[in-house]
Amino acid sequence: MKLLVKCGIVVGKAEKVESCSSVVRALSLQVRDLSSILGRGRNLGQNVGFCLTETRVEIKESVRGQDIFIIQTIPRDVNTAVMELLIMAYACKTSCARNIIGVIPYFPYSKQCKMRKRGSIVCKLLASMLSKAGLTHIITMDLHQKEIQGFFNIPIDNLRASPFLLQYIQEEIPDYRNAIIVAKSPAAAKRAQSYAERLRLGLAVIHGEAQYAEYDMVDGRHSPPAVKNTTIHTGLELPLMMPKEKPPITVVGDVGGRIAIIVDDIIDDVDGFVAAAEILKERGAYKIYVMATHGLLSADAPCLIEESAINEVVVTNTIPHEVQKLQCPKIKTVDVSMILSEAIRRIHNGESMSYLFRNITVDD
Repeated sequence: MKLLVKCGIVVGKAEKVESCSSVVRALSLQVRDLSSILGRGRNLGQNVGFCLTETRVEIKESVRGQDIFIIQTIPRDVNTAVMELLIMAYACKTSCARNIIGVIPYFPYSKQCKMRKRGSIVCKLLASMLSKAGLTHIITMDLHQKEIQGFFNIPIDNLRASPFLLQYIQEEIPDYRNAIIVAKSPAAAKRAQSYAERLRLGLAVIHGEAQYAEYDMVDGRHSPPAVKNTTIHTGLELPLMMPKEKPPITVVGDVGGRIAIIVDDIIDDVDGFVAAAEILKERGAYKIYVMATHGLLSADAPCLIEESAINEVVVTNTIPHEVQKLQCPKIKTVDVSMILSEAIRRIHNGESMSYLFRNITVDD
């Protein structure tokens, strides 16, 4: 784990990936005289593979009374990354660190933040584990649901990537004034509306049977398991909930002769985006962009994007996706390390974080 140290602040990266390094490099520009320290690259500790693929963390210098910032991106092996973060935080806690701040640009398991059938709210479980391991503060970016912040009993700063994506639209998309912001489902309409209002552009929403949103899954709580010798209470008649029936797919808004910009927070399974791009192409859109904060791009997503009607997919570097970019040149990256490094600097110096949230609304 590489780090930089200055005046009681220790910044370490738990993963040897470029997105972690970019935050550390950006922080060296924020804090005076740290560039020489960063160039030497001192070692605080390391993750050691142990028997039966266990992880062991060794802290190789004193962290007593210091602020520890652990930067952990989420690679393909999510569970290993989570365990590394937990063990490293606990090691710093038992070494008497003053504060332990986790910098987690993409918070894992954030999609599992609601009860589904007879499952569990895994995001709440992970929040409890991080708090118990010793983290005293968390910095993250664009949580899947903002209500996730309520799962924590420690402070959490949910930064936004929208200013960087808006800047990309204005600087990198020719004739963006002829664009229209598109929500690929009604659930994403608020986010799309926020982008449209800031860019002074129109808004379109895709609605119909092609959308398989997670909130349309059967909850299961209305169907308890069968019990033998069940007593039926006469006179108890609950109203019957009618099943959902989606209408044929429609696009609410005129996209003819426009540049369509689809916005969302996560791009993982791209089937929905590819289907939306086909519909927009049929309706007359001549260029289609997809923009999101977190580019998971799992499975065969790069191949599907390359063969689709999508012209460009723009994501931030909250998740490492260098391999996917090699497979698909349509994938572009926006660097957000500067805002993360500024958040680290402000927290360490006890400065207000409100500057990082200026002009940010609830829907952003």
